[in-house]
Amino acid sequence: MRLFLAINLEPSVRRAIVDATAPLRTAAPSLRWVDDSRLHLTLKFLGEQDEATLPPLRETMTSVARRHRGFVMRVGEVGAFPNFRRARVVWIGVERDPRLELLHHDVEVACETHGFEVDGRAFRPHITLARVNDRASVDEMRTLWRASKRVDFEAESEVRSIDIMQSATTPDGSRYERLHAAALGGH
Repeated sequence: MRLFLAINLEPSVRRAIVDATAPLRTAAPSLRWVDDSRLHLTLKFLGEQDEATLPPLRETMTSVARRHRGFVMRVGEVGAFPNFRRARVVWIGVERDPRLELLHHDVEVACETHGFEVDGRAFRPHITLARVNDRASVDEMRTLWRASKRVDFEAESEVRSIDIMQSATTPDGSRYERLHAAALGGH
């Protein structure tokens, strides 16, 4: 099982993101654009795991989630990693929030108790919109960068759970399935 921990967005917010970023898809059609049903914020990628990992992981994430109250996550600015000139990923940003930072920290610490390595990189909350492949030309990326400057979008999505997600590769791309939703305290 290929697993990751995520915050899933409300369906209306996912649709609004896709609508607002439609000009980006037009500007760079060769990129691998993420379908709206798969837009999410990854808290931790766990990779290939045995099914036996799932029950203790559910229990741990439920415990972590109970210690946190629900909150509103704000999304908006479009960007790319590492930048538009050498982009590998195009994203829509998530506003930094101490509650989100603490939730991410607690997820990392809890995962470490299950033998997962702590991610040493700074947490840069984002929602992946597209992955850049080798077919993308310099001109296409320049056009995408210009189009990104014209995207004026802000939205809010309630964070209610830490979701344990399974990713399966299909001929049509990745398919995600929520295996468990660990409700945040108060939800």
